[in-house]
Amino acid sequence: MSDTETPERLIFVSHSSRDTWVAKRISEAITAAGATPFLDEADIEVGDDFEDQILSSLERADELVVLLTPWSLDRPWVWSELGAAWMRRIPIVAILHGISSAEFQARPGVPIFLKKRDLIDLNDIDLYFAELKRRVMRAHPERETP
Repeated sequence: MSDTETPERLIFVSHSSRDTWVAKRISEAITAAGATPFLDEADIEVGDDFEDQILSSLERADELVVLLTPWSLDRPWVWSELGAAWMRRIPIVAILHGISSAEFQARPGVPIFLKKRDLIDLNDIDLYFAELKRRVMRAHPERETP
């Protein structure tokens, strides 16, 4: 990459291992929108230091997409990744699947920083992908197709 080139937009995809299939589809759509997803299953090789790879990717990420499901809300890694993104003040896109916004808001222990976000239901995720594509195009107008 040259000094004048804008780096790829890196999107960290946080999810429970039970949600791997859905997370892979989200990653594919992120790629189709012109950004680069980080998905642990795809980007951490056997034998790599898992924690180091996660932390390194979170340090470079431009935003975090988190898949919030009844089971992901009980996973410490999901909460750690959310906390890291919050501390870095990068955008956090929270996608609900299998839990309603009202159920999520009523859940004890959910931090205020997450309750204050606009939450997207998985069925409406195309709205996020359209916004992501516009952000990528603003950063890389040369990618605009005729």
